[in-house]
Amino acid sequence: MAVSSKIIVHIITGLNDGGAEAALFRLCVNDPEDIHNVISLTGAGKYGPLLKQLGISVTALDMPRGRVRLSGLWILWRTIRHIKPQAVQTWMYHSNLLGGLAARFAGQNNIIWGIHHSDLASSGTSHHTLAVARLCAWFSRLLPRNIISCAQKAADVHAAFGYDAKRLHVVPNGYDLERFRPDPDARAAVRSELGLAQDQQVIGFVARYDPLKDHGNLLQALALLKEQGQAPACLLIGTGMDEGNVALLSLIAGLGLSDQIYLLGQRNDIPAVMSALDLHIMSSASEAFPNVLAEAMACGTPCVTTDVGDAAVIVGDTGWVVPAQDSVALAEAISHALQKVDAQDWNSRKASARARVEQQFSIDRMVRSYRAIWGV
Repeated sequence: MAVSSKIIVHIITGLNDGGAEAALFRLCVNDPEDIHNVISLTGAGKYGPLLKQLGISVTALDMPRGRVRLSGLWILWRTIRHIKPQAVQTWMYHSNLLGGLAARFAGQNNIIWGIHHSDLASSGTSHHTLAVARLCAWFSRLLPRNIISCAQKAADVHAAFGYDAKRLHVVPNGYDLERFRPDPDARAAVRSELGLAQDQQVIGFVARYDPLKDHGNLLQALALLKEQGQAPACLLIGTGMDEGNVALLSLIAGLGLSDQIYLLGQRNDIPAVMSALDLHIMSSASEAFPNVLAEAMACGTPCVTTDVGDAAVIVGDTGWVVPAQDSVALAEAISHALQKVDAQDWNSRKASARARVEQQFSIDRMVRSYRAIWGV
């Protein structure tokens, strides 16, 4: 740890699977210059134990999701006051509001909010979340010194929603390019584990089961492809993507896709899974800065994605972008991409996908940008 290390407090709604949670984890792990303390308004989740194993302080307030307890706010205020950080970084609406207020009452002025959502008009955004977002818009001129958005579209949406545009800064998520890299051995191992031939066409989607991920869109597209004689194996990975999801199983069976869908649930070898795919498909109805696209590309796996958040910015000209909630367009793009897999220039496309992430979305660039905005 550097002699001039600064103390940073992070306040986040929870530490389970999610893009913001993963970004916080990568930021803390890859910033050796500062001392990080993480406070979760709810539980320790997935990332709490991982952060603790790396020597990073984690405090879980264990407030029920959607409910605020005075005892939890008291602990939050007391913890910030005791730590005396040089910067307080909050993540997502509820922690922006509650964490920002607690930090201000604890005497902190260097408060930085985080925005990781880009579609406030979506039916998937609850009335409660919208109400908190509106409060944040009003407080955005009073509480935070700066506001970091992970995506340009998210920044534009929130400026239009009433957030103080002068305080908004866009810092794209960054990725560990040593962990996410092309790995032919891992590709072969995962395919062997699943009984898939090494030359079989395999696509997949890494995402938890959530309405905004719109798995139904992908499954409808696969049903259309099957009618046309194309039936690639499809791996679905993430929380809730398993045999215990009765609704998902029913949808898959109803579309006649049971023979080509592999439900793998939550896994800890995502880079290996990404390497095993020929294409990563993201069918989401809403995103801000979708991590899975950059992670797949870093592994040399081209992507087909819906045009949500900054997805088109991430993919650039290395993949295919289609309108959200349009299964016909998604099916056409997947079909077109699969026809390219065995083409002579496919390896060039894979290399271009990796190079784009190296050039624009490295973890070092993300850490430098956050530290500059923190003023440390």
